[in-house]
Amino acid sequence: MTVEATTRLPYTGRSSPVSVMLYTRLSSTLNQMPKTKDDAAPKSRRGRPRDPERYQRILEAARSHFCAHGLERASVEAIAADAGVSKMTVYSHFASKEGLFEAVIRERTERVMGGLAGVEALDPKQPQKALLAIGEQFLTLTREEDALGQFRSVYGAAGAQPEACRAFYRQGAERLIDDLAEYLRRADAAGTLKVRHPRQAADLFLSMFLGDGHIRGLLMLDMPDARENRALLREAVRVLMVAYAEVA
Repeated sequence: MTVEATTRLPYTGRSSPVSVMLYTRLSSTLNQMPKTKDDAAPKSRRGRPRDPERYQRILEAARSHFCAHGLERASVEAIAADAGVSKMTVYSHFASKEGLFEAVIRERTERVMGGLAGVEALDPKQPQKALLAIGEQFLTLTREEDALGQFRSVYGAAGAQPEACRAFYRQGAERLIDDLAEYLRRADAAGTLKVRHPRQAADLFLSMFLGDGHIRGLLMLDMPDARENRALLREAVRVLMVAYAEVA
């Protein structure tokens, strides 16, 4: 079986709209990590943010600071200043700096799988197309410098900040694997793939993008070019399609 290129290729290194994606789970907010006096705050308000544009500015500023300084050294006050809001405004949206960190990870992960609106858009009868789209977005995420910075920050915090690591896993790898596994179950039910262990298959597929190029990025070495990324994407999809092809 061969994998044909789609109009989404070649890989550009930028995130592109994905209409065929899924997400189903709401996140929880961390509350167990050690706090400094800078992080003491009132409880966050529930529900949809009153000002989505301001909410997004806070996330963007937080992403930049977490990438540059790590979770422990990032300052809520500095994040608020860069977002053009007060520190209390940050805390009105997020219960703590750790809750803000988790929201940043969740927002980045949603770019791969597309949000609640995409749940039904992943067509189980077109797994090749869906996997190319998901793989392209995930590959983009694993190559971006601010995402790599978050990986470095969390790996460096392992042991010392277990709740940060759990949040990173919960909003990152666990969400992606579980949601891709759900799509693979649907493809199995539709008869387009034969997947006995969907979560294992999802893990294997996403793991194919965390090899040499990702490691080079973590180590701040020369990154793969667009041609290498495109070849990796096509081969990863080809391998999964062949491995789980429905046998008549």
